[in-house]
This record gives sequence, structure tokens and C-alpha cells, in this order.
Amino acid sequence: MTAPTSASFWFRLTALVYDLFPLIALWMLTVALSLLAVGGDVDVAHPPAGFHLAQQIALAAVTASYFVVSWTRGGQTIGMRAWRLRVTALDGGALPWRRALIRFVVAAGSAGIGLLWCLVDRERLGWHDRAAGSRVVRLPATK
Repeated sequence: MTAPTSASFWFRLTALVYDLFPLIALWMLTVALSLLAVGGDVDVAHPPAGFHLAQQIALAAVTASYFVVSWTRGGQTIGMRAWRLRVTALDGGALPWRRALIRFVVAAGSAGIGLLWCLVDRERLGWHDRAAGSRVVRLPATK
């Protein structure tokens, strides 16, 4: 059996697009719960600054949780499962939660440039992979 190969930029990007669908559902649920918490008594077109900030923090926390939990429990988000991708530590083991959190923060902070780095990196590692000591592998097809 051959070792999994590093995933290409295009597979990673496609998986990320797939991940937008569960994320949109989670974001809608988060916003609905925040509006429910204040009894719907907020002008959503012009929310108070405190409410807006709290909502942005909640959305960021939900997004980070989606990725960090997925990467530490099985190494795959929903989008990654569809394309047979898995995040692993460089040694092939599971990614610990602290390194998964570092991976998320660097990926989000690089605004996509870190992912583009996969196109020129010899090992197909993005900035977030380098920072967290991780890599995304393409799993072999099952029969």
C-alpha cells in the first residue's frame, strides 16, 4: 500500500468551497440564537455596536470550532471527506487541538495567501501547515 500523497491546491480549494455550506448553516443558527437571546429587539440593519461585536465574536468562535474540532476528531471537515482529504501532523499522526487552533488562526489571518503558497511549495504546504506542523493528504480511493 502506498503512502497518502499531499493534496493539491485545487482539491483543498474545492473542499473549502464545500465547507461553506455547513458553515453558512452554522452562521445562520448563531445569528438566530443571538437574536433570540435579545428577544428580536434589535434593528438588524443598524445593530448597536456591542451587539454587533458580540455577534462577530460568536461567528468567529463557531467558525474556529467547526474547523478545529473537525481537524482534531478524524482530521476531516465535511468538505474534506467529500474529496478524501485529511489533515495530519507531519509525522502522519493526529493533529492536537493546539496545533489545529494555530492552523486555523494562521489560515484565517493570511486571507487566502497562505493557501496559495501550496502552489509554489515543494511539499504543497501552506503557511498554516508550516506554522502548525501539519499537512493535508489525499487518501487513496476505497474499493
